[in-house]
Amino acid sequence: MLRGVLGKTFRLVGYTIQYGCIAHCAFEYVGGVLVCSGPSMEPTIQNSDIVFAENLSRHFYGIQRGDIVVAKSPSDPKSNICKRVIGLEGDKILTSSPAGFFKSHSYVPKGHVWLEGDNLQNSTDSRYYGPVPYGLIRGRIFLKIWPLNDFGFLRDSPNGHRFSDE
Repeated sequence: MLRGVLGKTFRLVGYTIQYGCIAHCAFEYVGGVLVCSGPSMEPTIQNSDIVFAENLSRHFYGIQRGDIVVAKSPSDPKSNICKRVIGLEGDKILTSSPAGFFKSHSYVPKGHVWLEGDNLQNSTDSRYYGPVPYGLIRGRIFLKIWPLNDFGFLRDSPNGHRFSDE
């Protein structure tokens, strides 16, 4: 009887570990559901919207200008940020201070991206902490799940493109 109980317990533990590994790989490499907080991506993504992020693009360098990404915050590695890719490595970016008074040009170095929120007046982004290393990108957000009345693929930036060399 003890042998049967131990056998079932070890089998259960083995299945739990296997499914845990599968779930980890799915969330790490395929994608997952996220809740976005804060006003920096308004009006595209509102506070507490639920979105789906796929992680394959970052592994295959498929991130493009205009994509919305989730990344580790350069100023607080324990938190994630949700921002739009404005520039890729080698791009010349027309930047302004968060208040919008001073304008200048910045170049995105190799292995980095330039991220900004859609709500430029209320976003802490690359204008504050500079270009973000590509390795901090966790995934590309492309689908809004909640609220249901706004379900669907995410739209383009309300700010239009801001590239200096085009």
